[in-house]
Amino acid sequence: MKHLATVLAMTASAALATDLQPSKDAGPYVPSPQSVVADMLRYAEVGANDFLIDLGSGDGRIVLTAAKVFGARGFGVDIKEDLVKRANEAAQQEGLADRVKFVKQDLFKTDISQATVVTMYLLPDTVNLLKEKLLTELRPGTRIVSHDYPLTGWIPEKYVQMDLEDKVQISGVTTTLIYLYIVPAKVGGRWEARMPPAISKQPASLTLTQQLTRVSGSLRVDGRNLPLEEVKLRGDHLTFRLAGHKGGFSGVVKDGAIEGTFDSGTNRTPWSAALLRG
Repeated sequence: MKHLATVLAMTASAALATDLQPSKDAGPYVPSPQSVVADMLRYAEVGANDFLIDLGSGDGRIVLTAAKVFGARGFGVDIKEDLVKRANEAAQQEGLADRVKFVKQDLFKTDISQATVVTMYLLPDTVNLLKEKLLTELRPGTRIVSHDYPLTGWIPEKYVQMDLEDKVQISGVTTTLIYLYIVPAKVGGRWEARMPPAISKQPASLTLTQQLTRVSGSLRVDGRNLPLEEVKLRGDHLTFRLAGHKGGFSGVVKDGAIEGTFDSGTNRTPWSAALLRG
């Protein structure tokens, strides 16, 4: 609880010290229907261990629902003072003020590094202007949920399309889209890999090429380049297969190292890699 109070106090102080003219007009306030809010949080698997930040929080319904229904903590930011006031009053009335907070602040200048989940319902150009901020400030594995508008170039972990009559008065159509993304670890570069003896008894060279969540690569063993197949990066979890070999590799990326296991189908053996050049 003290940690939350410290984070919120720092955020509130920054809001007071910052010029509150937004660096970009994020558009008018348009609330997500409550049914969409519940789906956004459910698809992101929000729980009691999560710290959720809502960018453009409006009346606070996403953060309030995350706390009240899913047990999460967090805060919302909005540039409109009346909406921030309304959201904080709702938090008081619902007994959630010790777990959530709303601040008047430019979302582009908000520190989002504490988040495990980020939610947003913003205009498409605003969503895409946030891409670099999201990739730079958020930790690998952080979930991002966007209502209606995608992060161009990112591959969603989950994509849901539905029809809701509630959306007609908001957008003129019933179509509702929810995009779930997982912030990827940085894996691009050349790695020195120590493979299971069945693959190589000597250190091998693992080369990975990355474009956000898209990863490809090869392993150089005994003077041959073996392509990686079925490469998937989900947060800090990397999996792949090696051409010409049965079984699959899995590993966790952290601080310039990968630690994992190779499952041959009959046994599991460890493998690791250290980043040589990014």
